[in-house]
Amino acid sequence: MTSSMQRWQLSAFGRNHLHRVEAPIPTPGHGEVLVRVHAVSLNYRDLLILHDGMGMPVQPPLVPGSDMRGEVVAIGDGVACLAPGDAVISTFFTGWLDGVQPRHSKPLGVPGPGMLSEYVVLAEDALVAAPRTLDAAQASTLTCAGLTAWQALAEATVTRPGDTVVVIGTGGVALFAVQIARAQGARVIVVSGSDDKLARAQALGAAHGIHRGRTPDWPAAVRELTGGHGADHVLELAGGDNFGRSLAALAQGGRISVIGNLQGDELRANVYPVLHGRVTVQGIGVSHRRALQDFVRAVDWLQLRPVVERAYGFGELPAALDHLERGAFGKVVVRLD
Repeated sequence: MTSSMQRWQLSAFGRNHLHRVEAPIPTPGHGEVLVRVHAVSLNYRDLLILHDGMGMPVQPPLVPGSDMRGEVVAIGDGVACLAPGDAVISTFFTGWLDGVQPRHSKPLGVPGPGMLSEYVVLAEDALVAAPRTLDAAQASTLTCAGLTAWQALAEATVTRPGDTVVVIGTGGVALFAVQIARAQGARVIVVSGSDDKLARAQALGAAHGIHRGRTPDWPAAVRELTGGHGADHVLELAGGDNFGRSLAALAQGGRISVIGNLQGDELRANVYPVLHGRVTVQGIGVSHRRALQDFVRAVDWLQLRPVVERAYGFGELPAALDHLERGAFGKVVVRLD
């Protein structure tokens, strides 16, 4: 192994300040692990960080990227459960093992260390064993998008066989949600503005697809498809005015998981459907290490297959970010192996 490596570094805010630079390979300290990165999955969050730090009190130079699959190459003193050669994926948050998130916990890829680097050093508890049934590109998508869907459907909610789950969109979280909810025995309805993406979502297991452009009153279509009952759970990945439509699609006592805000930072809706419908509104923001371990086991057992629309080479990061910004069906990944 050489003494230097390549990584992508942001020297100032703005995509034009993102450059590939050389840096020394770090050495793991006590309780730390050196990982050779094989694949990094991109998230919309990465675009926001490159633009202005996503409102966090951080300043360049920064290394972006939070979701990684790699291989352990060296360990520091005190590492108990990992050894060189182990395949691992990163947790999204450092220091959050289970339960309530501690104050010192922070996400990787700003303000924590970024993964768009040939080698990274992380605390042992910021890593979990990678799934055995996925390749590196697929496995890298579990950290944020996959775990967010798992948190909404399996941790914060008990999804029952026969439930109707409505998923807004066809991005990374949405397509994980389709597969997870289907495996739980739910009927899944996907709402999207693309016929092609709806057809592909149905091929993954969605029972129905609703084109929001041709069916602006898609909540009425959900009620028609459910015999007037409505949705038991809506995964709200748009925000803004769409939140009110998601409320209108819910059954009595239904639940909305608020995950995304692509249509605005404010949730706009009348309060009466929440009160009269006895609706539960829950915020979902990824999850902890124990949930990720449970999710990895479920991925292997259920043979879930993350949707990677395209994997780019390490030097093609700018093109990968352009693809992400255009809107991918599933995930966009950068490979280093």
